[in-house]
Amino acid sequence: MASLNITAPAPHDLVWLDDPAGALERDALPAWVSLPALHDTPVVVRRDGRRPGQVPVGLRGRTRAERFGTWIAPWAIRKLVTPMDLAAQRAWRLRPDLAALPAIRALVAIADRLDGAGFHWGVAGSAGFSLACARNVLHANSDLDLVVQADQPPAASHLQLLGELQRTAPVLVDIQVATPYGGFSLLERLRSGGRVLLKTDHGPCLCDDPWQPSPCKS
Repeated sequence: MASLNITAPAPHDLVWLDDPAGALERDALPAWVSLPALHDTPVVVRRDGRRPGQVPVGLRGRTRAERFGTWIAPWAIRKLVTPMDLAAQRAWRLRPDLAALPAIRALVAIADRLDGAGFHWGVAGSAGFSLACARNVLHANSDLDLVVQADQPPAASHLQLLGELQRTAPVLVDIQVATPYGGFSLLERLRSGGRVLLKTDHGPCLCDDPWQPSPCKS
């Protein structure tokens, strides 16, 4: 059993399991899940509040079709790395084997601009997973997934900068904005001028203001 005092996991965080065989409901796992591999590779925290007190996580295999959602107990977590940790530590500098991939080149090109503007941001998706462990799931056509934490609505100039970075990057950049109530797509916000589909722990919520999402629209 893990004894580390780990901050409560948030969506997009990567967690390593202390004992994968004991942490997961083995009878429910798909055949492609490798329990030995999970000693060295993380699972990703997702949004799902249906089991209070447990941590919803997603397991990934070798293909996009191999995805599986389940839950773990908080005590099962041995190690936690956030998307913001990867950005702050400049994790890509420690992985020269990934440097030629377009998603990593795009990340290198925009990291300093995000920092310079004062964003609290991180690397998620396939890029974050590949930077955090020895298993690379990136390829030449992979998107770059970023998370921007915004407890308050960003200034218009900040939204414009994010939109510019998204438009001019050499790969598709998917920026998710995380609010205290959930996360939404920056691109959707820019296209609609306001209304977005907010991803929450209790399902998607169509709202005009993701910082004041109640009441939600179906």
